[in-house]
Amino acid sequence: MERNATRFIRLNTPVPGPQAQELLKRKEASVPRGPFTTAPTFVVKAEGALLTDVDGNTFIDFAGAIGTMNAGHCPPAVVEALKQQLDRYIHTCFHVMMYEPYIQLAEKLNQITPGDHRKKTFFLNSGAEAVENAIKIARKHTGRKAIVSFERGYHGRTLLAMSLTSKIRPYKYQFGPFAPEVYKMSYPYYYRAPQGMTPEELDEYTLQRFRDFFLGDVAPDDVAAVIIEPVQGEGGFVIPSKRFVQGVKQICEEHGILLIADEVQTGFGRTGKMFAMEHFEVVPDLLVMSKSIAAGLPISAVTGRAEIMDGPNPGEIGGTYGGSPLGCVAALEVIRMMEEANLPQRAVQIGERIMQAFARFRERFPQVGDVRGLGAMCALEIVRDKTSKEPDKELTAQIVERCNRRGLVILSAGLYSNVIRILAPLVITDEQLREGLAVLESVLEEVCGR
Repeated sequence: MERNATRFIRLNTPVPGPQAQELLKRKEASVPRGPFTTAPTFVVKAEGALLTDVDGNTFIDFAGAIGTMNAGHCPPAVVEALKQQLDRYIHTCFHVMMYEPYIQLAEKLNQITPGDHRKKTFFLNSGAEAVENAIKIARKHTGRKAIVSFERGYHGRTLLAMSLTSKIRPYKYQFGPFAPEVYKMSYPYYYRAPQGMTPEELDEYTLQRFRDFFLGDVAPDDVAAVIIEPVQGEGGFVIPSKRFVQGVKQICEEHGILLIADEVQTGFGRTGKMFAMEHFEVVPDLLVMSKSIAAGLPISAVTGRAEIMDGPNPGEIGGTYGGSPLGCVAALEVIRMMEEANLPQRAVQIGERIMQAFARFRERFPQVGDVRGLGAMCALEIVRDKTSKEPDKELTAQIVERCNRRGLVILSAGLYSNVIRILAPLVITDEQLREGLAVLESVLEEVCGR
């Protein structure tokens, strides 16, 4: 990879710098240790794919606020829309006095989400809240109680969402008891398939386990919905085949089970399509979205078949801040920006460049066991060696820490906490992407050897 002096990363001090260190002391005194942090500093300015901290250090952002900033930090059109909305009204609560941006955004999501059937949409505050309400809607419509999620799946930290999630530490340990009538099924992980098993054989084996699951664990006519991430996010950017996702949909249809797509991390252009389910040519009954919907404004949505969405009676779903006017106008601008700038196609280009670099990393470094990606949702899996594939959580943490201190904000993921994931804003320039990948490569050289 070409090595140039950094053009975008500017480190005036070690990270954390003196002002950040003072803020860290205040944080430790005033904020509980539970909320985790990755980069040990504090932002004062963000634009596009760049972050500047309190000590004047500038970073390239490969984390995107855990996949929230697909449209980039502070898109000018979104900022302007927010300023105009602030001059009109900030909040009236849609349940008290309605406002047009809520309707406009619902109409737009009904239009752009997968499927040509009649849809309806309503809004909440966070991905976890949207997941919980999608399940409420599914239960109301079907009259059934059981929900099936998948191993390594992540759906949030609230009680029901946490119950659906499949990673004990840090998400579930000592937080039980969990919500009842939640079941887990297998999700194919081709890199860790049993020795000698092809991807096609693993798909068939996993789908057969799903069918057998209804014989030994829960009756299918007790299951309201299956919730699936089209690409597992926190689970390590594990990408299923079209055969598997279509097979899950077929099983759901055979038993009158609703399929909920959790697109909180995969939605809004990240994978090269507006929504990742489009890659698999599967139309979910309900689709959950948040994160990059509004360039950082707290809003989430559930979009689904109109007859399903109309199941709950007035007052049975909703919330005081759900679909805030600020979130709605921001989301409308984000969608317009994504369509006009064709950011999903830009995600394809970004992903191609990342995967080219990752393929070299896999050849150069024995600790890079697997590389995978869909669009600009790309990952490296770090192992002790390629033969055993033993996950190396400690080395992964070291890579993340060194990158952050070198001016590249990056995250880990995975059931074993051994995956480096890339969620750079889709407005990142080729030069910024190249520079960020060069930093990652230099860190890999240091910790893995040449």
